[in-house]
Amino acid sequence: MNRKSITLAVAALGLGTLAVANPAIAGMHGKHHAAAPAKSIVETAVASADHTTLVAAVKAAGLVDTLASPGPFTVFAPTNDAFAKLPAGTVDTLLKPENKAQLGKVLTYHVVSGKVMSADLVKMIRAGGGKAEFSTVQGQKLTARLKGKRIEITDANGGKTHVTKADLKQSNGVIHVTNGVFLPA
Repeated sequence: MNRKSITLAVAALGLGTLAVANPAIAGMHGKHHAAAPAKSIVETAVASADHTTLVAAVKAAGLVDTLASPGPFTVFAPTNDAFAKLPAGTVDTLLKPENKAQLGKVLTYHVVSGKVMSADLVKMIRAGGGKAEFSTVQGQKLTARLKGKRIEITDANGGKTHVTKADLKQSNGVIHVTNGVFLPA
């Protein structure tokens, strides 16, 4: 996906930022700490021991420059453990040069144009009567719901993933860590 396509997607989505209104979701902590605002999404992912598979995939898909650009972007970042849940051989197959286009589709399915904080998602879910659908840069939709105090994201195939760490602010957007990989239809 080129920068022009992402810029158009940013303009089309038009999501803004809101203050964090749900401390139970926004205050999740773990090995990931809120990065200094000077770091980009890519710089933070590269520095994370839990995201080496994601970083390898972003490099293989040629998306490093895109995700290091000004954005803003919201990235749902699967951990290494999330990628390990995929059927055996899936990641190795996607990382092959001949599958670069398919890998790009999978990765851009994890990116939303604009800066969408957890409070934004919660408000969208409540305004939508318990669910919120939103488009990704890849073009397909994801659906968010609240499950207790957790945000659950459902992909186009019905796969369910939870946000395990939210609102990791970056210079060009925000990262929400997930325990699964979204797969486009």
